[in-house]
Amino acid sequence: MTDIPEPTVVPVRYLVSCLPEGHDDRWLFSIQVEYRGNGLWAVKLRSQTLGADGTWSFGLRWIESNREPDPSEVDAYDKAQAAWLAEHRFDHDTALRLAREHAPRLRYRGYTVADALRETSRG
Repeated sequence: MTDIPEPTVVPVRYLVSCLPEGHDDRWLFSIQVEYRGNGLWAVKLRSQTLGADGTWSFGLRWIESNREPDPSEVDAYDKAQAAWLAEHRFDHDTALRLAREHAPRLRYRGYTVADALRETSRG
């Protein structure tokens, strides 16, 4: 008898796309819903994260620059980061709903999901 518990299995990522598996442009037009802990999920499009306001963000912008906060700013930075995370994390069902809503409307350099599907049907 050992004290080692049974392993747990936790699903941590979903792929949401309107393009079929094997399509050349599928990854350009796919949203990933990723588990971030504490029952919360992020909705990701490449390097961007969907916010509660429906816009995509590259992450927390700190004082109009990419510099790290100096020690006197750490509390303000921590509060800003917590606020950003609160706006960019969702429960499981909300995250999947948002990903499904946004997937058909994705664009890449003016190229749409509909364009990619149309080209496939011609080929």
